[in-house]
Amino acid sequence: MAKRFPVLALGLILALPLRGPSVTLTASQTLNATIMPIGKVSVTPAISMLNSGTAFTTYDGTLPVQFYIRTSPGAGGTITVQATSDFSPAGGPLVTNGNLTYTCTGSTLGTACSGTQTVSRTLQTPVLNVSAPGGTCTGGGGSCSAAAPNSVSINLSLPNDPTLSTGTYSAQLTFTISAM
Repeated sequence: MAKRFPVLALGLILALPLRGPSVTLTASQTLNATIMPIGKVSVTPAISMLNSGTAFTTYDGTLPVQFYIRTSPGAGGTITVQATSDFSPAGGPLVTNGNLTYTCTGSTLGTACSGTQTVSRTLQTPVLNVSAPGGTCTGGGGSCSAAAPNSVSINLSLPNDPTLSTGTYSAQLTFTISAM
């Protein structure tokens, strides 16, 4: 009788089902991503306006403007500049007199401003226009520009008026990027 028990145990094991009942459940999730126009602009914190040393020649300075932008198809974007203050302290040049001008050069994306522009305290003046029929973006290669970030330079000019008091003067410029 002792020999029957292992055979009976083996029979019970073989009689067990190879698979138990199974349940499969499925869940779905819809993901929505809204890709918006975006822009980022940056400039160095300060530049020095220098003259050639010749009597009463203009003070000049070049300011690189770097930017990232993504526009909607059929839309565009702009970069503008505006003075938020006159030169200080008092006795120096005045932005409000139309003394501070600039030209734009070297745009790696978009169309730089044309001709000589005058910096204003009341209006934003153009630095760059970006437009493309299928949307535009910077960085990352592929359909985007390979440059990361893109750039444009503004060449600032300030007359050396002999009536101005000597000293060091500074003014604040604000750059704004808009992407549509």
